[in-house]
Amino acid sequence: MLSKERVKTAFSRKEPDRVPITAEFVPEVQEKLLAHFGSKDGYEMAVALGCDVLFSSAGIGTSYYGEGEEYVCPWGATWKYFENEFGRYTEIVDRPLENDEDGRKLEAYRIPDPEAESVYLPARDLVSRYGDTHFICGSIPCSIFEASWYLHGLEDTIVDMLVNPDYANSLFDKMMQFPLRAGLKLIDEKVDMLWLGDDVGMQQKMFMAPETWREFLKPRMAALIKAFKGKNPEIIVAYHSCGYIVPIIEDLIEIGLDVLNPVQPHAMDALELKKKFGDRLSFWGAIDIQNTLPRGSRRDIRNEVALRMRTIGKGGGYLMAPAHNVQADTSVQNILDLFEAARELGMY
Repeated sequence: MLSKERVKTAFSRKEPDRVPITAEFVPEVQEKLLAHFGSKDGYEMAVALGCDVLFSSAGIGTSYYGEGEEYVCPWGATWKYFENEFGRYTEIVDRPLENDEDGRKLEAYRIPDPEAESVYLPARDLVSRYGDTHFICGSIPCSIFEASWYLHGLEDTIVDMLVNPDYANSLFDKMMQFPLRAGLKLIDEKVDMLWLGDDVGMQQKMFMAPETWREFLKPRMAALIKAFKGKNPEIIVAYHSCGYIVPIIEDLIEIGLDVLNPVQPHAMDALELKKKFGDRLSFWGAIDIQNTLPRGSRRDIRNEVALRMRTIGKGGGYLMAPAHNVQADTSVQNILDLFEAARELGMY
């Protein structure tokens, strides 16, 4: 099978020739992989590695790795680089909608133009190069809740949801316009899947009460999915949230979700998810990046691949992948071992 057919078969909850696999990487790992494969092009490298899914992204989630030690992204947030023992990461240090007690900042704020042609040139190029052979994902990460608190502040956003719902609703309504219009544009570019997401889970429980998610975020996610499937009924929609989100999975299925990502293995039981939801939902992720991938041996990695194939992978409905971007503490060899194991042990 070509990669495109392999992924489409898996997401139709049937068994392809083998489990499809993909991954994304932080810049330090990306650079090491480019050097390993002797490539200057990230897509060429991903194909050489064996990725069945290739990504083109839009939205505030593309602002993580800007130029300069401190920079202002198109959304007006100021980001700054920090270092840990393995590499560099960024955090927002100034937000355009913080301390907005009277709501004037929000009223005056304008999101970046979601119709700008420059936003979609990468997706157009990707589809042109690989759309016939590979499954193309249009990613709009940090869709509503995360975009909101990136600009307004996490504490202020949570407080507003509880005591100033008019502000929270206006904020979320404004933020959702970008993923709505960007998703429709990406459909025009012939992507195979749209990937939405907002982190609302922690390691052992949800970040907010399920009822709060249902009040503020479920209707907006439902509106996005309805619009996308109204334009193209064949479009596949994925949703990302790290952590434990079991209480809202049924809600996500109800509003039309096709694929759940990333199935963080230390937060949710992949086998239980498959048993309970696998007849109505496909899964993407589940390879541990907290322990196995950065610190595991070749045998540990192969054992985890075999485990996922016996459980969440059984019967199709599974795209194997690390449960987030591969972090800087992971070796190139362990990544190569993961892809080798998927090819060798992922046969149906």
